[in-house]
Amino acid sequence: MSTDATTPREPVLSLSSRTVVYGAVGAALYAVLGLFSFLIPGTQAVQVRPAFALVPFFGKRFGVIAGLFTGLVGNAIIDLISGYGLTYWNWSVANGLVGALAGLLFAYLPPIANEALRLVVTALGALLATAVGLLFVFTDIWVQGIDVTTVISINYLPALISDAIAVVILVPALDAIWEPLSKRTGR
Repeated sequence: MSTDATTPREPVLSLSSRTVVYGAVGAALYAVLGLFSFLIPGTQAVQVRPAFALVPFFGKRFGVIAGLFTGLVGNAIIDLISGYGLTYWNWSVANGLVGALAGLLFAYLPPIANEALRLVVTALGALLATAVGLLFVFTDIWVQGIDVTTVISINYLPALISDAIAVVILVPALDAIWEPLSKRTGR
């Protein structure tokens, strides 16, 4: 089954049992796989976390709400299990925004039939959602009481670089794996 521009889509902010289930599955996967990460030396708790690619992927494939839930709840669970508690709640919100922005972005992009072009657009869209969503970490200025230079050099840029590598490589890979399955099920 091929999707074209005339095929009706679900509303962007639809909340259904499917959305809730996919969001919960995404959050659980992100929480478990996100534990397999390591700290970047010289940063304030910024980690290389390949599982972050699940956040924009779930946003793209299952919508804004599922992406938001995957990033927000998944990151909060990782922080709780890792012993940070909810001290860095704003980073969980930033992760959720990445998933929501990916969902919004891909909801308004027309379907792309060419496989290679679709994967490039997927990588660029996931990168854009990551760069914009992570801007929310600038709230560390108020939450943690640190200056703008520190937020940029020790928090935002290291997180953006490590997450960018993960999303540019892994989101298109996940999407390439998921595409045949979604065509088979009609989703």
